[in-house]
Amino acid sequence: MINIVLFGKPGAGKGTQAEFLKTKYNLKHISTGDLFRFHKSNNTELGQLAQSYADKGMLVPDDVTIKMLQDEVERNPDTDGFLFDGFPRTINQAEALDAFLESKGWKVDATIGLEADDEILVQRLLERGKTSGRADDQDENLIRNRYQEYNEKTAPLMDFYKKQGKFHGVDGTGEIAEITNRLSSVIDTLN
Repeated sequence: MINIVLFGKPGAGKGTQAEFLKTKYNLKHISTGDLFRFHKSNNTELGQLAQSYADKGMLVPDDVTIKMLQDEVERNPDTDGFLFDGFPRTINQAEALDAFLESKGWKVDATIGLEADDEILVQRLLERGKTSGRADDQDENLIRNRYQEYNEKTAPLMDFYKKQGKFHGVDGTGEIAEITNRLSSVIDTLN
């Protein structure tokens, strides 16, 4: 069982790389964005609860997000591990993930941060915005606001995982295959 947390600012390539890694290592890719969309579109109890916060312009509380994640883990007992994308985003979420995995006799084996210069990432998102239809990928000010939020809320997680000896920074620039090879080099050392 290998459990990996994939970090990176918007546009760093987490989703692209997750597609390769989940296949190569038989990991279940769990994206919180996908979980929210699934629960909302299926009108589940958790989806309704999450939507009630979103409708008020509030962030979905950690306990709702954590419950969605736990349910997804429980639905996938036959995987060789999990690739967490977009979670945890805060120290509180990281501690909750650790406690949940520990209750199953598992742990986060590594956190991998895809690192790239903000200017490169801004250009990636603006380019993606031409086809994604996402408004937050088409406005440079919104993109930079997302980076500011990332720096304030998510970046402290790097220190949390560095203290545990689990954080690995990986250069997220270059060709997709090159980045995949860099990530695989880190993951291969975990076995």
